[in-house]
Amino acid sequence: MKLPASPFTVTDWSKVEPTTHPGETGEAKWRTLNIGDLRVRMVEYSPGYLADHWCDRGHVLYVLQGELDSELRDGRKFKLTAGMSYQVSDFGDAAHRSSTATGATLFIVD
Repeated sequence: MKLPASPFTVTDWSKVEPTTHPGETGEAKWRTLNIGDLRVRMVEYSPGYLADHWCDRGHVLYVLQGELDSELRDGRKFKLTAGMSYQVSDFGDAAHRSSTATGATLFIVD
C-alpha cells in the first residue's frame, strides 16, 4: 500500500454518515473516508454477520470491539478479538471472508 499525497486530516468518525451493506446474513455499517485510491473505514458488523463474497483485496484490519472470524477460501480459519489485527496484500493469499456471531467493530485501511 502506498499512501497518496494528502494533508494532515483529523476524522471524527461519529460525524461520518454510515452506509449499510447487507451480508449473506446480517449487515455491515461502513463509515468511509476516501483519499485517492486509499479507503479508511470504521466498520460495524451486526451479530450473525456473514460476508456475501470472498475478497481478494488487501487490508490492514484492526478489531476494536467484539470478535471476528476470518475464513480463507483454502479452509484456514482465524478468530480475532479486540486488540488483534490481520494484514494481507491484494491477491496476497487465499481469498478471505468475515463473519461474527456476536458483532464486531473494526478499523480497516485498504
